[in-house]
Amino acid sequence: MPKNYSIRSSFIDTAETDITYPDPKKVLKQSLMIPGWGQVTNKQTWKVPIVYGLIGGLTYYSVYLHKKYHDYRAAYYNLNPDTPDDNRFGDTPDYIPDNANLSALQQNRNFFRNRRDLVYVFVGLSYALNAIDAYVFAHLRSFDVSDDLSMGVEIQPAIIATNYATHAPSISFSINF
Repeated sequence: MPKNYSIRSSFIDTAETDITYPDPKKVLKQSLMIPGWGQVTNKQTWKVPIVYGLIGGLTYYSVYLHKKYHDYRAAYYNLNPDTPDDNRFGDTPDYIPDNANLSALQQNRNFFRNRRDLVYVFVGLSYALNAIDAYVFAHLRSFDVSDDLSMGVEIQPAIIATNYATHAPSISFSINF
C-alpha cells in the first residue's frame, strides 16, 4: 500500500481536519511513466497541456529536422561525383537542384543533423522537467501559504547571572515564527 503523508492542521475559524498528500516518490514514478500523470495526482491539471505541448512540439520539430537531414544527405551523396550513383540514401528531392553546390549541401546536411540532435536533448530535458516539477510540488504541497505567516520580534530587559553572587543587566532579543 503506498504511503501518504498526513498533516493535521487547524485554523482559527474551522475545526481540525486531516489532509493527506501524495507520496513524492510515487508522483515522480508516475510522471516518469506517463508525462503529466504526476501533475494530475498533484491536482495541477492546468500544467498537463503545457507538458504535452512542449514535448509534442519539440518531437514534431525533431521529425521535421530529421526529414530535412535525410533529404540533404541523399542529395549530397547522389550529386557528389566521387560517390557511386547508387541512390543508397534515396532519390534526390525535387526542391534541390541537380547543379547544387556540394559544400552547401554538406553544410545544410550537417546543420539539420546537429539541430535535430540538439532538439533530442531538449525533448529529454522537457521530459525530465515534467517529472522534477511533479516531484518538487508534491514535496512542497504541505507548505503553509496561508495569510497568517507572521513573525514576532520581542526585545525586553533581562538580568544575567555572571557568576554565583553577581548579576548583570542585559537585553533579551527573541524572534517567534
